[in-house]
Amino acid sequence: MASIALTTLSAGAAFAATGETLAEINRYFNGIKTMRGEFSQFGPDGSITSGRFAIQRPGRIRFFYDKPSNLDIIADGKSVAVKDRKRYKQDIWPLGRTPLRFLLDTSIDLTSDAKVTRVDVQPDIVSVTVEESTAFGDGSITMMFDAATNELKQWNVVDSKGQETSVSIYNVKTGVPVDPSLFEIDYRIPSNN
Repeated sequence: MASIALTTLSAGAAFAATGETLAEINRYFNGIKTMRGEFSQFGPDGSITSGRFAIQRPGRIRFFYDKPSNLDIIADGKSVAVKDRKRYKQDIWPLGRTPLRFLLDTSIDLTSDAKVTRVDVQPDIVSVTVEESTAFGDGSITMMFDAATNELKQWNVVDSKGQETSVSIYNVKTGVPVDPSLFEIDYRIPSNN
């Protein structure tokens, strides 16, 4: 890990506490196979959109954006489609080349992943930053976990141009039934890329 931000512990105690915290988050997050909830997305232009989401790990996610947005984002385990419902068009990228890959992997190991570049342990939130090269250029994803429950609360994606998009999730339920058809990409829809 490139840097660890802790202010009240000695270096050795800080590293041990951080490692223990990350191991707890690994156990919690890797135990989740399905998740449903609501989200609010804050765009780099100041826009705010909201909607519902569903996850089935590994590899599957669906974001249903509320109107007036016309977007759906679907990952089917291989690809990610950003679909415009109004124009009946979509962009498709390989899942492994998007920031979502890290959230949707079969398992994560925040204690040893070389792409983890920053860990910040605070009394209420643990932030973990992962830097990656994606289809959109070099960027990062910072995941924020509740320090008491280890639940994922938010992630911020910074693209290669330095523009940040934040997604906060709430009313989350884990281990719930999720309809597999939610994650089907219609490859017959014309692609913009």
